[in-house]
Amino acid sequence: MNAIMKLEPILDELYVAVTRRWWMQLFTVFVRCLLAIAFIPPSIPKILHRPFTILPDSDPVGHYFSALMATGFYYEFIGWSQIIAALLLLIPRTAHIGALLFLPIVVNIAVLTTSVGFAGTWVITILMCLAATYLVAWEYDRLKPVLFYNRREKPQMLGAKVLVVPALFTVGGAVMGVLWWSIRLGNLSNYLLVGIGLTAIGFVFGLVVVLHYRFMPVGHLAKENERL
Repeated sequence: MNAIMKLEPILDELYVAVTRRWWMQLFTVFVRCLLAIAFIPPSIPKILHRPFTILPDSDPVGHYFSALMATGFYYEFIGWSQIIAALLLLIPRTAHIGALLFLPIVVNIAVLTTSVGFAGTWVITILMCLAATYLVAWEYDRLKPVLFYNRREKPQMLGAKVLVVPALFTVGGAVMGVLWWSIRLGNLSNYLLVGIGLTAIGFVFGLVVVLHYRFMPVGHLAKENERL
């Protein structure tokens, strides 16, 4: 924890030093606009539910996009996700949301183009991943709570209730086992083992809930001098 607290002011100073430079600011705007504009044309065919490529099904890439198009509205959902990420990236006030939305989309595209052997394109998509990662890092000030939480309180101690939570989930697991048996879910051969397994899973899940609750930061935000 102390190492993390020491890292925070170092990253703060580095962020300020980098973002104050006009040429870094201009470069960031360039990257934002470039990635956004690059995302808009590929999104249009998907939104209109039209083929994305003219490659035949005999080609791995063409076969993939044909299968993707056959998924129905999921194909259109991808297109809408791309264009929304692009538009958010173009607006300074929402650029951090656009960067966060853009990164997983472009990482997925990079993995896809690499795995199916999309000649030459995988290089471009990997560079786009690096650019998207840079844009997320540029939003360090907005995304800082993801790395450094500043709530200073802990949840109230449960006391004897700490045993009640696992017990409730244990009973819930047993009830679920009975329900599976009553409706013959999955047409299994041994529902007794299923019930025992679900009961054990419920108990473990209850312990996880208690542990997460115990170490979860809550309450009002700490001031800067309280976190250092």
